[in-house]
Amino acid sequence: MEGAENPDYRGRVRGCLLGGAVGDALGAPIEFLSLDRIRADHGPAGVTGLEAMNGERGLVTDDTQMTLFTAEGLIRAGVREDCGVRPIPSVVHGAYLRWLDTQRYEGPSPEASGWLARQPWLYAQRAPGNACITGLRSEGVGTLDRPKNPNSKGCGAVMRSAPFGLVPSGDPFRLAVECAVQTHGHPSGYLAAGAFALIVRRLVDGDGLPDAVQRALRALAGWPGNGEVTAALRAAVSAAGPPSAERVESLGAGWVAEEALAIAVYCALTPHHPGGTREALLLAVNHSGDSDSTGAICGNLLGARYGEAALPPDWVGQIEGRDAILKLADDFAAEFAARLRGDAGPPGRWADRYPDP
Repeated sequence: MEGAENPDYRGRVRGCLLGGAVGDALGAPIEFLSLDRIRADHGPAGVTGLEAMNGERGLVTDDTQMTLFTAEGLIRAGVREDCGVRPIPSVVHGAYLRWLDTQRYEGPSPEASGWLARQPWLYAQRAPGNACITGLRSEGVGTLDRPKNPNSKGCGAVMRSAPFGLVPSGDPFRLAVECAVQTHGHPSGYLAAGAFALIVRRLVDGDGLPDAVQRALRALAGWPGNGEVTAALRAAVSAAGPPSAERVESLGAGWVAEEALAIAVYCALTPHHPGGTREALLLAVNHSGDSDSTGAICGNLLGARYGEAALPPDWVGQIEGRDAILKLADDFAAEFAARLRGDAGPPGRWADRYPDP
């Protein structure tokens, strides 16, 4: 069954957003550390659970922050779509500008637009990517014809793009690309985001991960400049032998988009049942590189594939902003399930919660 017609849709939306936050929080305390240093600090297996960062466990980074604002922007676009207010990338860009405000101010102002931008915990600066900051600070909205930061292929666009795949209609690949170029204009930066969104969509619709990756590879073939992303995904699928940190590191460090996606896919391929999510998430973060981003992307994939119930509950319970993440996930599922049914949307003051962009 496809999209919001799938009875597991709400659980998969919840799983995708929560799983990303779990992977993010697992990897954040060891980001920038070498594998040797991680093993020296935590033992031969590396980290085996949530470690403290800034004195607290379960803290998330800009990866989760931006993913949530992507989802919020898509809800706003869905609420207003029938009115033809603005193209979806423009509405999502407005959501990213609200995220940018969280990185500029100490807390929400009384005029903050929408309930998400009023969450004080989102106003923490957790090493946001330079391309995201500069792309959003510069005037106008980046487009495929005129992308922002045309030489940037960092992972800052791919790590926020899972929600595009959660929308049960339209072309998630192209939509993710059109929003990625608002900050990352190198083909590998925006095509990795498109491939990731399509993989998420296929997982939500019930495909296994190998089939979903093959769908993404076929879609990539139609885009100029796909070579690096295509090669990285193929390497992830063909990596052989028992899962190990060394095999993860053979795919790169994850600082650039195609490597982050490849590492996350490789690690998400390792469990063959929902109970393997814990080991897959730990595999995704225990390496020398961008551990929070590879963990977040892997968590998005696992949550979309297996649903909320497959995530380790002891980790989920410690995640910063968990209640808000679940609230947003439920609103997302309600909005898009209603749209597929042809309803006007959920009852109540919906437009007040997701006001005009």
